[in-house]
Amino acid sequence: MLKHLKKNPVPIIAGAGLFAFLAGAMVSAPEIGKSLGQWLKPGDGKPEQISEATKAQSSVYPLVSESLPERAAKLAAIAQDSRSPDQKRARYLLASDYIERTQAKKALALLTGLEKDYPILAPYILLKQAQAEDMLGEEGKASDLRQKVLKQYPQTAAAVKAIYLIAQPKLQDTAIAKFPSHPLTWEIIRKRLQENPEQPQLQLILAKYATDQPGIVGVLDSLVKQPNLTPADWELIGAAYWLNSEFGKAAKAYTKAPPTAESLYRIGRGLQIEGKEKEKAIATYKQLLQQFPEARETGTALLRLAELAKTRKDAIPYLDQVVNKFPDIAGQALAEKAKILQGLKDNQSAAKTWQLLLSKHGNSEEAAEYRWKIAQEKAKAKDYLGAWQWAEPITTNNPNSILAPRAGFWVGRWATNLGKQQEAKTAYEYVLSQFPQSYYAWRSASTLGLNVGNFNTLRQMNPELVPFQRPVPTAGSETFKELYLLGQNRDAWLQWETEFQNKTKPTVAEQFTEGLMRLANGENLIGIDKISKLEDREIPAEQAEYQALSKQIIYWQARYPFPYFQEIVKWSNERKLNPLLVTALIRQESRFESKIKSVAGATGLMQVMPDTAKWIAPQIKLNTKDINLENPNNNIMLGTWYLDHTHEQYNNNTLLAIASYNAGPGNVSKWLQTLSTKDPDEFVEEIPFDETRNYVRQVLGNYWNYLRLYNPEISSIVSKYSAEHPKLPTQ
Repeated sequence: MLKHLKKNPVPIIAGAGLFAFLAGAMVSAPEIGKSLGQWLKPGDGKPEQISEATKAQSSVYPLVSESLPERAAKLAAIAQDSRSPDQKRARYLLASDYIERTQAKKALALLTGLEKDYPILAPYILLKQAQAEDMLGEEGKASDLRQKVLKQYPQTAAAVKAIYLIAQPKLQDTAIAKFPSHPLTWEIIRKRLQENPEQPQLQLILAKYATDQPGIVGVLDSLVKQPNLTPADWELIGAAYWLNSEFGKAAKAYTKAPPTAESLYRIGRGLQIEGKEKEKAIATYKQLLQQFPEARETGTALLRLAELAKTRKDAIPYLDQVVNKFPDIAGQALAEKAKILQGLKDNQSAAKTWQLLLSKHGNSEEAAEYRWKIAQEKAKAKDYLGAWQWAEPITTNNPNSILAPRAGFWVGRWATNLGKQQEAKTAYEYVLSQFPQSYYAWRSASTLGLNVGNFNTLRQMNPELVPFQRPVPTAGSETFKELYLLGQNRDAWLQWETEFQNKTKPTVAEQFTEGLMRLANGENLIGIDKISKLEDREIPAEQAEYQALSKQIIYWQARYPFPYFQEIVKWSNERKLNPLLVTALIRQESRFESKIKSVAGATGLMQVMPDTAKWIAPQIKLNTKDINLENPNNNIMLGTWYLDHTHEQYNNNTLLAIASYNAGPGNVSKWLQTLSTKDPDEFVEEIPFDETRNYVRQVLGNYWNYLRLYNPEISSIVSKYSAEHPKLPTQ
C-alpha cells in the first residue's frame, strides 16, 4: 500500500472499508462520550443517538468533504430516493449548495415542507427558505418566514439569526436578554457600543461570552473605566484579561475582585510577569498562603516565592513546604532544591535530594528528566548497561512524559550495542505499542523493518490514504452536531457558541468540540492548539477523560487534520515528494495558517521567505509580481520546490533536507564536517541547534502520525502491536 510517488498519484480509499478503518483501527479502548446527541428515526419519533457507528451508516456525511460540483449528482440521487433514511439530509445539503451557487428556485423546491419531516433542523430550514426568497426578490415572503421562526421556535439559537436579519430594536433587546452568547448578539451589541460606548452592561456581556473574540481587549480597556463595577464584575474582567494573556491588566482587575485562591495567585503572578512590583507580588503570594493554605494555587505560589527569593538559599524553605504539603508538584520543588544545593557546592545534600525525588516522586516529570540525564551520561561513557538501567524506569513510571518513548527507543539501541538483539526488538515493539503517537514510534517501526520509510526512502513513498471524515462532536446539542456533520460551518458555529457558555473553564468534551469547530472555520492554529492542550489537564478526573478520548482515532485525526489537501497533493505530485511529508512540514511551520508571519518575515503555510520566493520564481518561470505568499496554492507551490531542492542537495536524505529547511544549508554543511551521519539517530541527538533538533523530530513525528492515522496498512499494524501489550525488557 506504500508505493513510489513517481509512478502513482495519491490514491484515496472510499467505500465499505472506510467505516471498518475509522471504527476499529488504532482504537484499543472503548469509546467515551459515545454520543451525546439525539436523532429522530424516520416515522417512529423515537430518539436515536448520533455515534461514530450511526454516522458511518450515512451516505450523506461522507460527501461533505467533496466540492459542490463533485457531490451534486450524488446528493440529487439520494434526495429523490424516498426509501433512503438520508433523504432529508440530502435535500437540505443539496438545497444549501444551490443557495451557495445562487440557484434559489432549485433550493426552494427541495426545502418547501422539509421542516416537518426534519424537525431537528426545522428553524434552519425556514431560514434557508427565507434566504432563497431574498435571492428571488421576494422580500415579503422572506420576512414572513423569519417571523415564523420567531413564532414557532423562539427558544432556539436560530431565532437570533432571524432577529438579526429583521433588525428591529425591540427584538434585538430580546436577543441580548435571552441569547447573550450568540455571535450575532455580539454584533448587535458592538453596533450599539459604537453609537454609545457608555453601556457597561453590554460590555460585560462581551467580557463574559466573547472572551476569545478579536477586539475584546479594547472592550475590556474601556470597561475598566466605568465607576460602578461590582467585585463580581472585576472578577469577570480579570478572567477575560488573563485568558487574553494581558497578565498585568488582569492583576489590577483581580485586586478589586473577591479574594479567592485563584484571584490572589493571578494577582501575584501578573505582577511577577510584569516585573515592576516584585515586593507586592511576594506579599500577595504570602497572603494566598495565609488565607488558603490547602489550595492547589498555594503550592504553585510557593514555587513562585522560591523564584523571587533574595538568594537561592532563601528559596529552600519555600521548596520544603511544597515537598511536605503538595505532593502533586513536589517533584518540581525537589529538582529545584537539588540544583540549588549543587550550586552551593553541598553535593552530599544534593545527592540525598535527588534520591528522595526518585524514591518518593519517581512518577514526576522531574524524576524522568533526572533519570534521562544520567542515562545519557552513561551512554556517552559507553556504559550501555548503566544507561539501560537508568532509562528503563522512565517508560513505566512516567508513561505520559515526552521522554518515555525516547527512553524506550534508546533502551533498544543500547541493547543492540550489548548484543542483545531480542531485547532490542522487544523494546522497539514496546515503544510502538505504548507510544504510537511519538517520533520514536516511527523510528522503532522503521528499525523493526516495517514499511514506514526511513531517512533515505521517505521522500519517494506514496501512501494510500483514507479521506478525513468529521467526527461526531463530544459536546453540544443534536442540532449542532447535525449542522456540523453536514458541513454547515456558519450555522454550526452560531449554534455551538450559543450553547458553549463555559468558556473560561471548559470540560474536556467542550474543549475538544471547540477545537473541532475552530478547525471547521479554518482557524487551524487555534483548533490544533485547543485539542493538543487537552493533554495538559491536571485534575485526575479530567486527565482520565483525556486519556479515554486519546484512545480514539477521532482525537488524533483532529489533532492532525488535513486542510488544503488538494493543493498539497497537487504540488507533491509535481515535485515527486511524499505528500504526508509536505503535510507534516506545513503542520509544524504554520499549523496550516496561510497569513501567519514569522519574526523573520516568512509567510504562511510552508513559511516561505519573500527573498526565497524571489530566488525561486525565475527558476520555475514565474513572474515575481504574480506571487502572493498568502495564497495557499502559491505558497505550497514555492515551498515544495524548496523542499525538493533541499532533498536534491543531500541525495534525497530527508533528515538532512528537513534540517536544512529549518537551519539553512550553511549550518548543515558545518555539522556534516564534525558529525557522522553513519548513525542517523545519533546525528539527530547531536544536532547543535535545539530548535533544529526538535524541528526534525517534530516534522518526522508529524509524518508518522499522518501515516498511522490515514493509511489503513500502517494503522492496522500499529493496532495489532497495541493489542499485544509487550513489556519493556529490564536489566
